[in-house]
Amino acid sequence: MNTNTTTRTEGQQPGPCITGSQALLESFLREGVDTLFGYPGGAIIPVYDALFDYRDRLHHILVRHEQGAVHAAQGYARVSGRVGVCLVTSGPGATNTVTGLADALMDSTPLVLVTGQVGSSLLGTDAFQETNFVGITQAVTKWNCQVKRTEDIPGAIAKAFYIARSGRPGPVVVDITKDAQCGTAPFRYERLTSIRSYVPAPAPAAECIAEAVRLIDAAQRPLLMAGQGVMLGNAEEELQAFLAKSGIPVASTLLGLSAVPTSSPQYVGMLGMHGNYGPNIRNQECDLLIAVGMRFDDRVTGNPKCFGANAKVIHLEIDPAEIDKIVHADVAVIGDVKQTLPLLTQRIRPAAHKAWIEGFRACDKVEYEVVRKAIRPEGGRIRMGEVVDTVAHAYDNDAVLVTDVGQQQMFAARYFGFRRSRSLVTSGGLGTMGFGLPAAIGAKLGAPDREVCLFAGDGGLQMTIQELGTIFQSQVAVKIVLLNNSYLGMVRQWQELFYDRRYSFTELANPDFGLIARGNGIAYRCVERREELAGAVAGMKACKGAYLLEVRVESEENVFPMVPAGAPVSAIRLE
Repeated sequence: MNTNTTTRTEGQQPGPCITGSQALLESFLREGVDTLFGYPGGAIIPVYDALFDYRDRLHHILVRHEQGAVHAAQGYARVSGRVGVCLVTSGPGATNTVTGLADALMDSTPLVLVTGQVGSSLLGTDAFQETNFVGITQAVTKWNCQVKRTEDIPGAIAKAFYIARSGRPGPVVVDITKDAQCGTAPFRYERLTSIRSYVPAPAPAAECIAEAVRLIDAAQRPLLMAGQGVMLGNAEEELQAFLAKSGIPVASTLLGLSAVPTSSPQYVGMLGMHGNYGPNIRNQECDLLIAVGMRFDDRVTGNPKCFGANAKVIHLEIDPAEIDKIVHADVAVIGDVKQTLPLLTQRIRPAAHKAWIEGFRACDKVEYEVVRKAIRPEGGRIRMGEVVDTVAHAYDNDAVLVTDVGQQQMFAARYFGFRRSRSLVTSGGLGTMGFGLPAAIGAKLGAPDREVCLFAGDGGLQMTIQELGTIFQSQVAVKIVLLNNSYLGMVRQWQELFYDRRYSFTELANPDFGLIARGNGIAYRCVERREELAGAVAGMKACKGAYLLEVRVESEENVFPMVPAGAPVSAIRLE
């Protein structure tokens, strides 16, 4: 390795000159990066050439498509709590990442994407594989920039990581011209702890804390709604302390699942379109809703004018832009929930709401008939819910659950169960089919000591099925459960319920998934008979490497409960 890349401590005088490509990789090391997801190409070749000498310190995962790189980095970030890092080339290599960037922005996932760019003298000439990627990604990033000078690379990377991980996290793009990668300059790196005019976590107003405490102490029928912000803020313990003192029941958004163990006596289920009956029905009875790190997504609220219509609303949120955007907050507590929750816990009176919580348990009994049919069907073909239930029991509700998007996503979210935090990786806001497989790869690399189980449908899996090659080459021990119903299941469900069963282009003629799995060196089994399911799941769990378990399921099964689009969540349908 070139001796010019030896480690230097922060604050030293600039050391010997190194190339921009080396400066980029040294900057990654200063930020604690150990894993990169990427795909080489002409405009990023200098960085990949330098990376050859860093293979002992930077683990590079060669994906099969740049979209897969971003989704894998998302999975890595979501389970590890660290910034995911991607490296791709210019032009189509860069534009292939846009879906992943949009997904990361909507789901607040910290990500740094470094893209190669044509030489600075060629900018604006429509050179080969040139795109205005900074312009393209302004709407799908938290921040982006273009670097044209070698000496500016360390500063741009320091700023990128700080912005990506601070406040409300999100994706950042750094576009580096080829001449900046090849040039030389003295190297010095300083991690950022602040940026003038950027306030990632505003300080909460004392009067808002006081008013929130007053409302909490006065409430008779309160409900806390936990979103992903609890985990992004590493505030799980603070939430548990608040719940223990307040006695308030807690429900979860889709992305907030696993912030509270599903076995908690105060946990009453998932909110939203395919959520649990209790929190959807009883929000109309609430006199206080406490939203913690969630943004009142339309899949949670249904018709927002009817959501919690009889309740006061306290909104704990780090991003001021989310306050009053969809649901009016009577009290807005703006700030990092890791700091704001204890301010409430210190001041509220100890309370218990046992009778109120028992009302949710009564709703569970009503919903049980739906659950029983889903996970314990009396006959017919295997159902998605019973597969999820079987896998969940096999892993004792303690695997990292990764899902693609569609019916399997909702069945998995409803029936898997969670014992510890950061145990769900799914595409929430954007709903990206094809997310699951690459995200599972990243999740396993981000949490190598945990089992990672992916649920995917036959439609979503085929959108990024080439990443099976990444699993093969990188030997990532992901367990894949393919729920094959030969349909684009969620669209077909809507066509059945709202479009007179006019199944317009939702039926799939699928390939032989076994041949594809074995062609990628992945163990495989297909199950069609119910009596074989438990044994097949046990075999998958026992396998040390990657495994694809295909389960042929009922083709016209629907996910219930369900809130029709635009309806109040209290209009939830049980069948």
